[in-house]
This record gives sequence, C-alpha cells and structure tokens, in this order.
Amino acid sequence: MKARTLWFLSFFTLASTLLCSAADKPKFNVLFLMADDLRPELGCYGNKLIQTPNLDKLAGRSVRFDRAYVQFPLCNPSRASLLTGRYPTSTGVLENTTWWGALHPDWVSLPRHFKNNGFAALRSGKIFHGGIDDADAWTEGGEPRKFEGATNTAKKGQVAANSDRIVKLDGDGESHNDFKAATRAIEYLERHKDKPFFLACGFTKPHSPPTAPQKFFNLYDVTKIPLPPDFAAKPTAPAGFPEASVPKRSSDLFIGRDASEAEAREVIRAYWASTSFMDAQAGRVLAALDRLGLREKTIVLFWGDHGYHLGEKGKWSKHGSLFEIGTRVPLLISAPGLKGSGQVSPRIVETVDIYPTLIELCGLPKMPGLQGDSLVPLLNNPQAAWSHPAFTVSKSGPLGLAVRTEKWRYAEYDGGKAGAMLFDAQADPHELKNLATDPKHAKTVAELKKLIERVQNQQ
Repeated sequence: MKARTLWFLSFFTLASTLLCSAADKPKFNVLFLMADDLRPELGCYGNKLIQTPNLDKLAGRSVRFDRAYVQFPLCNPSRASLLTGRYPTSTGVLENTTWWGALHPDWVSLPRHFKNNGFAALRSGKIFHGGIDDADAWTEGGEPRKFEGATNTAKKGQVAANSDRIVKLDGDGESHNDFKAATRAIEYLERHKDKPFFLACGFTKPHSPPTAPQKFFNLYDVTKIPLPPDFAAKPTAPAGFPEASVPKRSSDLFIGRDASEAEAREVIRAYWASTSFMDAQAGRVLAALDRLGLREKTIVLFWGDHGYHLGEKGKWSKHGSLFEIGTRVPLLISAPGLKGSGQVSPRIVETVDIYPTLIELCGLPKMPGLQGDSLVPLLNNPQAAWSHPAFTVSKSGPLGLAVRTEKWRYAEYDGGKAGAMLFDAQADPHELKNLATDPKHAKTVAELKKLIERVQNQQ
C-alpha cells in the first residue's frame, strides 16, 4: 500500500510539473510593423543613397528575405491575403472596396487568432485597408467599418490633386498620422509590457502623396538621384509586351500628365524622404521596445504591402503591375533564438507565409485552411532547400496571374489570350526583354502555366 501511495504521489507531482511548465511557458510577443507602397528600397536592400538607419539596424538582427512577394499589387487585396493567409483567388478580394469578412464570416484573421489565444491584440495606424477593419479582432484600436456588406457601393476614388503632389511637414512631422501611429504604439507597449501582446503598427508612407518634414528632403541631392533604365515620360508597354501589362494611366503620381526627367527626380527624392520619415517612426517604436526590455521576448516583423513603380516603364503607381518592381517587397523577421538572425535568405517567399510563420513561432494552434508555408525552417537556416514559388494576382483590366520561381517570372492575362510575359530574373533583372513567345522557352512557359493553374484553382 505504501509503495502504491508513493507511486501515485510521484506520478501526481510529475504530471503537475508538466502541466505547470506548459502553462507557464512564456509566449513571444509580436510587434508587426507595416508600410504602404514601399519598394524593397532600403539601405539594407542595397540602395546606397537612401537613408533608413532604423530598419537597417533591425535587418542586422533579423532574417532578411531578399525575394519576398505579395499576392496582389494593391492595398486591400494584399492586406486581406496576408491577414487571412489565403490567396486572392480564395478571398475574392480583387480591389479596394471589398470586405473579406462578409464573404467568409467563418475565417479567423491573424490578429483575431492571437486575441482568441489570450494575447492583447492592439492596432495602431493602417493594418487592414482604410474603412474595412476587422474591428472585433482587436482588444484595442479597432476601427468601425464604413459598411457591413461585401462591397462598398458608395462612390469612391482618389482625387488626383490630393495624391499627385509633394507635401512638406512642419517640425518632426508630429501632425502626421504616421507620427501619431508610432506614439500610440509606444503607449500600447508601455501599458501591455507585462502580458502577451500582438501589436500591429501600420504606417501610410511612402504612399502618395510623398510626405516628410524638410529635414528628410535635405538628406538627398536631387542631381544624384538616378532614373530607372526603362524610364519613360508616360506609361508605356514596351514593344513585344502585352498592352495589359502597363495600364495607360498612372493612378498615384503624374496622373494624366507626362514626367520630365527633372520632375521625376524631384518626385523620387520626395519618395525617398517619405521613406526616411517612415523609418524614423519605426525607429521610435523599436527604441521603446528596447527601453522597456521587451526585445528578448518579442518577435519583430517588418513588411511592405506591395511594390511600386517610380517611372519604370513610365508607370507611377502599383495597381495592375505584375512586374518584379510591383510585387517584390521588404520582409524582415527578428525573433529571440533564431539561428539565422543577421543573415539573408535568397529563397522565394510570399505574403501568405506570414500567418503560419507567426503562429508557429508563438506556439499557437494551427489554423485550418491557410495556404502559405511556415518560414520557420528558413529562419533557422536561410539557405535551406525551398521549393515553393510565389504567386501574384492583378485585376486592373483582364485578370492577370503571375508566378515567380528562383529563375523565372511568368505572367499572363486572361489565361494568355491577352498576352503573356516571361523574364529571366537573373539575366534580365529590369525585365527589359519578354521571352514568352520565344520558341526556345516554350517548355518553360508550359511548366509555369501549370503552376499558375494550381493557385488559380484554389478556393
């Protein structure tokens, strides 16, 4: 009897220890920083002229993904894809006026999943598209939606006079929403530092109009700013390219007007100044994270919601672009204990990979239906074998679908009926020569078309 009692007590003690260890296991916090319309044009991505010291410092302690791609070159579809972990062909969100939650009320967004698992889910700035927030996903900071149905039928549109200009702010930019978003994020850190949090802080810059205090413009000599090799005065599909590949009108800058080389340099300078201003706001939040002693228990992720043309092929916007410049974005992931910290991964990754990555790092339950792949293997070995391509969808005219592999970028419009593009990403980084109709590459085109069919059929 005594031996049986001792065995029971030992078993009870062991079980209690295991349960307590599981319950007491510290959860990583998440600080998710986002920028709008940001090309991978930072110092850490090889631009030797632009000044982004805070994000460059973050990159030094992160895994920097050199080939990260979004699922749609437009704000709402791109963000809906990331925050639900699904491709646009599954979300049904192909423009800026659709609320994904009305189409899929059973889906659980990324911040809601953290909230449902005991995290304080905190929103500051632009995370979901403006006016289409998943308001109930947040513990604090949710924004009431402007409509409840799937599509906003109110008249929408960006006024050219507001977008197509350069804005200079007073002082340090305290009046701007990005400055205020950083301030609010810092307040959240101070109030929630002692419990698990998922804090998303979204900056609107460098989205048009390019905006910054004068001191950030002063960082750049406009005469030293280079123009892209395929610069054109107005949007132009080069000879041999599908007409659908370059919409005839830019939607953000140089709207309905030609760009001279001199003015183009001024606008690029303003875009860089705007990027530096955004970098300064991210730096304020990161400094607060360090000041509060939270760095060693916080995952920090920085992401841009799509690429952007600054005169490439005469285009000054992102909508409709299936080129590398319109779909490639910066992606930095820093987490305590990662073996790959401070290294660069050349592997092809995509936006839908972020949701499964964060929940694996934080030990949260897996979510059914996610269509991406966790990047944790690459976070521990950035050079690891990786066979996943990246897909992008566009709908500014005929439906466009693109796939990016290690060597190739292939895009087609209306299943190829409205044209196709094939680029050798290594030999032709500026995508100046379309190889889609070259008989020598017919086999490659056929193989890439099969990949596109795979994502097109995902529901």
